[in-house]
Amino acid sequence: MKYVITIAALAGLTACAEGSFLGGMQNTDPAVVVPVAVTVEGPDLSPSRGEAFAPPVRPTLDRTQTRPDLPPPPPPTARTVEQFDTTTAEDRAAAVAPPASGERRLGTTIASLGSPTDPGIWFKTPLVSEVTQGRVDYNGKSVNVELRPSGGAAGSGSQISLAAMRLIEAPLTGLPEVTVYAN
Repeated sequence: MKYVITIAALAGLTACAEGSFLGGMQNTDPAVVVPVAVTVEGPDLSPSRGEAFAPPVRPTLDRTQTRPDLPPPPPPTARTVEQFDTTTAEDRAAAVAPPASGERRLGTTIASLGSPTDPGIWFKTPLVSEVTQGRVDYNGKSVNVELRPSGGAAGSGSQISLAAMRLIEAPLTGLPEVTVYAN
């Protein structure tokens, strides 16, 4: 497919392309930018062009994850929080069960909502270097999560899954400060 992109800059002057005339005058000033049509060959990368260009609904499964039996991804038509949260009642019950003994405190971090299309109850953080089980506390609420390394620098913040954020009753648009524990 061919796409024509018009690049135009307004210089405040009427100008014409080199080699053509407008009103008998030729543009000889190199500082004057002239509208130019450019033809670009290649695919249209617009996200409205269909599934081939849409972000993946479910990221590639990292086989080092401790829970490869994640809930199913949300449907492509998901629009509400309930539609994006595909965890089952059993998943949620296990997540709010009392914490395991022998856990260690990793620290506190600011968390933002992770991708709602990434199913499960997880927490991506620079506080861990490998996938492990753990727990996150917020305002007296606790949830057992799969701790995943974020690859970020220490202090760079973390991401929490939609399901986990709902279980600790944190505001979905907020940046809660949470305490993180590893089993």
